[in-house]
Amino acid sequence: MGAELEEGMNLVIVDYYNNSGKWDRPRGSGACKTALLLFICILIVLENVTVLLALWRNKRFHSRMYFLIGNLALSDLLAGVAYVVNIFTSGRNTFFLTPVQWLAREGSMFVALSASTFSLLAIGIERHMTMVRLRPCETAGRGRLLGLLAACWLVSVLLSALPSLGWNCLNKMSSCSTVLPLYDKSYVAFCISVFSALLVAIVILYIRIYRLVTSSGRRVSSRPSERSLALLRTVVIVLGVFIICWSPLFLLLLMDVGCSPKRCPVLYQVDWFIALAVLNSALNPLIYTLSSREMRAAFFKLLCCGQASLEPSGNPGVGNPHLNTIIPTAENSKSSLGPVGDMLHLCHSRCIMDICIRPM
Repeated sequence: MGAELEEGMNLVIVDYYNNSGKWDRPRGSGACKTALLLFICILIVLENVTVLLALWRNKRFHSRMYFLIGNLALSDLLAGVAYVVNIFTSGRNTFFLTPVQWLAREGSMFVALSASTFSLLAIGIERHMTMVRLRPCETAGRGRLLGLLAACWLVSVLLSALPSLGWNCLNKMSSCSTVLPLYDKSYVAFCISVFSALLVAIVILYIRIYRLVTSSGRRVSSRPSERSLALLRTVVIVLGVFIICWSPLFLLLLMDVGCSPKRCPVLYQVDWFIALAVLNSALNPLIYTLSSREMRAAFFKLLCCGQASLEPSGNPGVGNPHLNTIIPTAENSKSSLGPVGDMLHLCHSRCIMDICIRPM
């Protein structure tokens, strides 16, 4: 072997990485690469924490649909945290892990992937059932919502824990994956099949939802229809970006199942595929703010002024010369400058109102 053993390295991990061909490959990661990946992870955490705060602090978002969007943000937040752990325990540090720690490290990434995928499926189910029944999300019972959320995380954790429960290639090295040296290729193939089936189901759901929304035979009031279309547009963009970011990793894992590393050396470049997949968790909050006027207003208001709600509590003082100042909301925060103009108008108007009504 070209690389040298060091004291404290786990010989089991070394053997399996040697079997995959990764032991002899360079393990040093550049400081710039590590700094860039850490920056993306910090951005993911900050963005999704902000989204969750915006959803929690504004009662207008306490509806079934926004709870599901919050669940997606929570899974994105988990992906950012899991990838930070992965960065600090990869490279040469990998060989100081025990098999249990290695399986837990990789399993945390699979939990995030599974939760994101099942969240998209839950959003699609909720949108479809709401459009079919032609009633607002708020009027439906909470049982279905809690069931969807519980199933999302239960199945995600169970699916990710299968290797730790025994579905791995320990003691059967011939069936090991190249990308994930302790994972059995049959497990990798199973995960690809499950995620592919879920994505096909999600796409079919959104096609049906789009037909329902655009059907000329459907008669709904204008405002709920606008809101439904806005939410639909947002989640469809989220789905499209999810497929773009995760498809390369899916294809790489598919190659891992049926191709040897000698014929497919790209299998050793998995870090960049994972980085692209994790980048999806940083893009989702941007999609919320750029696609939904309501989310954009709440998001930038939280960043600019940090108030508890979009409307001031109580009544302004009598004789206040700025009594008629308009606070931007989902309906009146429209600007010809687009999202940037909305942000400037929201921050300017809200902060001026705070200054004007605050007692001197």
